[in-house]
Amino acid sequence: MSQGPRSGLYAVSSALLAMSRHLEVRDVLKTIVASARELLDAQYAALGVPDDHGGFAQFVVDGVSDAQWKAIGPLPRQHGILAAMLHEARPERLADVRKDPRFEGWPAAHPDMSDFLGLPIRDGDEVIGALFLANKNRPKENQEDCSAPDGGCGFTEDDQELLTILAQHAAIALTNARLYERSRELTIAEERSRLAHELHDAVSQKLFSLRLTAQAAAALVDRDPARAKGELHQVAMLAAEATEELRAAVIELRPAALDEDGLVATLRTQIQVLDRAHSAHVTFAGHGVRALPAAQEEAVLRVAQEALHNALRHSGAGRVDVTLEKRGTGTVLRVSDDGTGFEPTAIRAAGRHLGLVSMRDRSSGVGGTLSVESAPGKGTTIEMEVPGG
Repeated sequence: MSQGPRSGLYAVSSALLAMSRHLEVRDVLKTIVASARELLDAQYAALGVPDDHGGFAQFVVDGVSDAQWKAIGPLPRQHGILAAMLHEARPERLADVRKDPRFEGWPAAHPDMSDFLGLPIRDGDEVIGALFLANKNRPKENQEDCSAPDGGCGFTEDDQELLTILAQHAAIALTNARLYERSRELTIAEERSRLAHELHDAVSQKLFSLRLTAQAAAALVDRDPARAKGELHQVAMLAAEATEELRAAVIELRPAALDEDGLVATLRTQIQVLDRAHSAHVTFAGHGVRALPAAQEEAVLRVAQEALHNALRHSGAGRVDVTLEKRGTGTVLRVSDDGTGFEPTAIRAAGRHLGLVSMRDRSSGVGGTLSVESAPGKGTTIEMEVPGG
């Protein structure tokens, strides 16, 4: 086997375990590419997932800086060596890719590559990706041997065998990630349907009451101004409640800017908005939390939103504190309020009312746990812990 810095059975095992930890397709692709480059000790690695139009739906690289990648320009098309791997579904190991008759050049900002190893990633008979590496690292003392006719200073047959094993497991990880994302899409569709019903039941009723109350106020303006004034106060209250219902639904439907800003920044921004919009004082503190897998970040954000909604709408709290911190090998979200609280023995009824069932489902769905502490007049603390971070 190739004698890179992490060659051997342990390195293979580490790479396969890393791939199995992630459920999001993008995270799986990044892990495959990084694992392949480290395992075979190459300068560059990339993985392309083809679309149906001669291009790539996704293309992930490792060993290229963000600035370089931006300067390179649009994603490559399926041509040259890439097309051969995708359409002929066979490995390609070349001493110098630039000398291959199929080579068609690359953009000016593209790093210079010579020795090349590429394999298709297959799910049964379907090619679902192309994984390739370039420029195998080698000790300086061996640089003079690069002109050897067998291309011995590049990738070897052992490297190809190792990458073949990795590609087989990559196909499993990528297929599982696609199935997971499809499952999530179906769950989101179901959730949107539920929200639509809730909007119809809650907001429509409020708007209907608002219309009737406004009509009553209009009828009373001339003959009973005092009663008309009371009806108008009721109109204002109903309008505020309808606005709150809509705001809660919009927050739940709106895609969070997790990819761009990360969990900590997204939570901080949303809590600042809530602090300005409500009479209760809402605070946030984040301590030592690094990026989590995408599914975990979304689950933590949704639980935080649900807990905040409960505290601000139902508890009568004057203060709500949100913290996100590292604890051992996990990350902990805590939402505490000084509101009315509830009796723990009535947890089942409260759980239905406060959405605790959905919060627990979100937590367990990403390998986490949820705990609730409350007592009448003592406020409520909801704590969610997920692995990682």
